[in-house]
Amino acid sequence: QEKILNQFNQYKTRINGIDIHFIHVKPSKPAKTVIPLMVIHGWPGSVWEYYKSIPLLIEPTNDVAFEVICPSIPGYGFSEAPHQPGFDVSQTARIFVKLMERLNHRRFFVHGGDWGFAISQAMAKIYPEHIRGVHISMSGVLNMRGIQWFKFLVGMYAPGLVFENPKVDYAKHYPFLDKLSWSMREAGYMHIQATKPDTVGAALVDSPVGLAAYILEKFTTWTDPDNVGKVDGGLTQKFTLDELLTNIMIYWTSNNVASSMRFYKESFVKVMLDQIPVSKSVPAAVADFPNEIIRGSRAINAHQYRNLVQYTEMARGGHFGAFEEPRLMCDDIKSFARKVLDLEAIEKSKQKTTK
Repeated sequence: QEKILNQFNQYKTRINGIDIHFIHVKPSKPAKTVIPLMVIHGWPGSVWEYYKSIPLLIEPTNDVAFEVICPSIPGYGFSEAPHQPGFDVSQTARIFVKLMERLNHRRFFVHGGDWGFAISQAMAKIYPEHIRGVHISMSGVLNMRGIQWFKFLVGMYAPGLVFENPKVDYAKHYPFLDKLSWSMREAGYMHIQATKPDTVGAALVDSPVGLAAYILEKFTTWTDPDNVGKVDGGLTQKFTLDELLTNIMIYWTSNNVASSMRFYKESFVKVMLDQIPVSKSVPAAVADFPNEIIRGSRAINAHQYRNLVQYTEMARGGHFGAFEEPRLMCDDIKSFARKVLDLEAIEKSKQKTTK
């Protein structure tokens, strides 16, 4: 597993007093168009989530390939933990933009799931001039506001007035009490980590079995809610045990599980209260996986992303999209990038015509 981890070039650089670990892989073959792309993991994941996706992204398709940068969130994996309280999603966004600038990428694409989704959003909101396109794989809107709430309420009783595909979209949001019950059952960890992360953190850095149980639970139900009733948790439906253990070992060897959970305490409430949509200047794409924890229809997401150029109903997969279904995820990112390139070409043509 160590040999597999070391197949990609890995680096560390100090930004704002924190050592940031990142993977940096250039296209496998010469390509006419090379697009810088940052991919960001979440919790309880790591850069390991993208090891099956990176080879697909760097392979040229129609003479277009990605140069992939995959950082470890500060306090996760092999990135140093923040030294002061207050280090949240927006601080991470600032550090990741600086990382890309150090690699000579002033404008780039960004993709994320879980916390990577929130960090990608923050980068697009705070630094829109740097984000060429934002692609996320967590379609649920955590902080609905105004018209979104209105559509949500209307859709409950008259889905045909709100949704493009009423039957499919209705199932993403309702029955509301069923969705709420599921969220309450699955969100116990979130309340602990957003309020008292160091208490459970002390136990997990002391027990490898406890750490494995705590993390593997998430890879069970977040991959497929039906796994909750299976004796083995359905863990090997999408992953091998070695793949799962490698992710756990990244947390164990780095001794960073407590600091990774502290990210919830610093960020969760701020993310929930954030009411700012992604600027219309930033093209956005949503990959909606059928087994994602929280899902959102295109009608609801369109208010979060004011320039939503792509919304894909993914054929299969859950919360760990790039880890579970790397081919589906990479194809969706490539499709999005192609659309953005075409839109940019049209805009340039218009500007030339005007001149």
